[in-house]
Amino acid sequence: MAIEKADVVRSLAGRDAGELFYVSSTDGEYAYIVNGRDRRLEKPKKKKLKHLEPVERGRDRTDRKLRAGEKVTNSELRRALASKAGDGNKEV
Repeated sequence: MAIEKADVVRSLAGRDAGELFYVSSTDGEYAYIVNGRDRRLEKPKKKKLKHLEPVERGRDRTDRKLRAGEKVTNSELRRALASKAGDGNKEV
């Protein structure tokens, strides 16, 4: 599965290994990831695609808003990622 905007991904390398993030955008071999806490929408982290594992293709409200380019708050991101972490991170 190719990583696209608004996908939920797990970091495989670095200090943030194992954490869930949303992809705010992609640029060739890089993705810009956010989680609303350490990496806010205003300052996403640039990470190589090979260091990310796709977890879920967005289906909830936050995912749709990110994909459509609508305003999303950092607290919305935190809540959505917390609910996904509670779901057991099922592969899709």
